Amino acid sequence: MSERRSRTLLWILIGGGAFFLFVLAVFSLVYMTLHAGSNQASFGGFGDRIGVVDLDGVILSPEPVVGELKKFNDDSSIKAIILHVNSPGGGVAASEEIYREVKRIREEKKKRIVVSIETVGASGAYYVSAASNKIYADEGSIVGSIGVIAEWVNYGDLLKWAKLKSVVLKTGEFKDTGNPARDLTPAEQAYMQSLIDNMFGQFIQAVADGRGMKFDDVKSIANGKVWTGQEALSMKLIDNIGDFQAVVKDTAKSVGISGEPTLVHPEKDRKTLLDLMLGDISQYLPNAEKMMEQHVGFYYLWK
Repeated sequence: MSERRSRTLLWILIGGGAFFLFVLAVFSLVYMTLHAGSNQASFGGFGDRIGVVDLDGVILSPEPVVGELKKFNDDSSIKAIILHVNSPGGGVAASEEIYREVKRIREEKKKRIVVSIETVGASGAYYVSAASNKIYADEGSIVGSIGVIAEWVNYGDLLKWAKLKSVVLKTGEFKDTGNPARDLTPAEQAYMQSLIDNMFGQFIQAVADGRGMKFDDVKSIANGKVWTGQEALSMKLIDNIGDFQAVVKDTAKSVGISGEPTLVHPEKDRKTLLDLMLGDISQYLPNAEKMMEQHVGFYYLWK
C-alpha cells in the first residue's frame, strides 16, 4: 500500500512539473514573439517609415522622449516624426528640454516633425508642441493653458496644533523660501512671483516663435485657460483638426511617401515572465507623479 502511494505521488510530481514547464514554454514563446515584433518594428528594414514618439502623462523628466526623438532624427530611414501627445504638461525645465529637441529637429536637422494631440495637449505639453512643424488635434481635444504654477501645502497650523516647531538654519533671507511650515513673507512672495513671471515670458515667447505669432497676441490669450481643438484652430494655436490616422496620412504625403507608411515605435522595456503572468502593478506603487505635490517646484501644468 505504501509503495502504491509513493508511485502515485511520484507521478503527481512528474505531471505537475511537466505542466509547469509547458506553461513556462508558452509564456516564453509569447514573450519572444512580441519582443521580436517590437524589434522588427523598431529597427528592421528601410523605406517609407515614420517614427512615432509618445508624450504621455505628467512631464517630470525629458527622458525617454528626448532620447527617442534623437534616435529617430539620426535614422535616415525615418522620413518624419509624429509626436503623439496626451499630457497636461509638467515641470518647466523638463518641458523646455523636450521643446528644444523638437525645435532642433525642425530647424537644424530639417526633418519634419508634427504633433498629434489626442485627449489633452495643455501647458508644458503645448509648450513642446509649439516647436513642431504642424499641430493637429481632435475637435474635442483640450489645448492651451499657457501659464505657470507653483504650489505646496502649508502645514504650519498643523504643527502648532501638534505642539511641534519647525527649526531652520539658513545663510540668506530667501534660502528657505517656500518653507511649508510658515507663510511667505511679502518679500518672498514678490521674489517667487518674479520667477514665475520670467518663466511665463519664456513660455509666451516660445509659443510666439513656434506658431509665427506676435508676443503680445499670445500674451493676450495666455490666461491659463484651455480650449477645445475646434476653438484652438480659430485662435491659430493648432493648424488642423484631425485624428491620428489623418495625421499619418497628411504627414506621409508631405514627405513624399506614397501609399501606407510603416509606423515605427521606440522599443519598449522588456517584460519579465513575472510581468506577463501577473500584469502591470506599477499603478499601485509610489512614483514621481504621485509624489510631485510634496515637492516645491515650478510647473507648466494644467490642473
